[in-house]
Amino acid sequence: MKRVVLLLSILLSTNIFGASRLKDLLTLKGVRDNPIIGYGLVIGLNGTGDGGGEITNKSLKRMFQKLGLNPQSEITSKNVAAVIVTAKLPPFARQGQKIDITISSIGDANSLAGGTLLITPLKGGDGEVYAIASGPLSIGGLNKGRVFATTGTIPNGAIVENELQSDFDKKKSLRFALKNPDFTTAARIEKTINQELGGKYAIAKDATTVDLIIPFHYQRKVVQLVAIVENFKVNSDSKTKIVINERTGTIVAGGGVQISPVAISHGDLTIEVKGDGEGKGDKPSSLYFVDKKTTLSDLVKSLNAFGATPEDLISIFKALKSNGALIGDLEFI
Repeated sequence: MKRVVLLLSILLSTNIFGASRLKDLLTLKGVRDNPIIGYGLVIGLNGTGDGGGEITNKSLKRMFQKLGLNPQSEITSKNVAAVIVTAKLPPFARQGQKIDITISSIGDANSLAGGTLLITPLKGGDGEVYAIASGPLSIGGLNKGRVFATTGTIPNGAIVENELQSDFDKKKSLRFALKNPDFTTAARIEKTINQELGGKYAIAKDATTVDLIIPFHYQRKVVQLVAIVENFKVNSDSKTKIVINERTGTIVAGGGVQISPVAISHGDLTIEVKGDGEGKGDKPSSLYFVDKKTTLSDLVKSLNAFGATPEDLISIFKALKSNGALIGDLEFI
């Protein structure tokens, strides 16, 4: 019998797990992070900076001029690096709130370790400055052989200076989007919200969108309404899918993936899935399932007992799908 090392995850389908909170299934339109970006300089590097790049030199000269200095000669230093600073402005971020930032070298610096980011304005897509970043970088992982020392972070490294305007509490309606679009789940969400709120307030527009009209008694109390709605529970649904990574031999499948009656011969192994009342074979190297509700999980467990390798399983699954006996989508990554 073959020795088997099988990387297999059989995950129960969502409806077996039970109901999920709406906050885990939905996102609210307009409530999202906004990317902001800026250009800056990191100083204090131990000879690992850009080493005289044109962009870095010009930036250094402009910085000195802003400080009231007017250097006559060209400035070059390997202790400075030009960087791009990025961050995410959270929804409803308020002035004075601190956010994390990421710093990435854009020149030929070898390392940003030990550097300090000078004051850097961070702008949104509209060109407005929303935060100011500065501070000492954290590279991390250098003692573990980290390769990418040209990227670092500063936790709470930027201060929000400009707030995004929001009239959230004045809204008359809300739009939710399903993280995993599905008509069945959208319909269940509509039904659950209307039952819990006692009226026809929610309507599923499509597989992704559920609109909610703010009830009169929740006018100017939208936060309280959302807090209530996002804790409603529904049984989510999704298409049956088997995900296979042929490179690693990893297989991830829902526990409810069913197999129709079929017979497959693979090497010295014969697999038969029979309907109720059909006879059972007598070959010692055969697998027989006398049940119309045979699942992929049942098949995998039995194949493991026969010493099937991940490659065997993948070949069998492909054959089952081609035959139409595997009820679900087969996805390769």
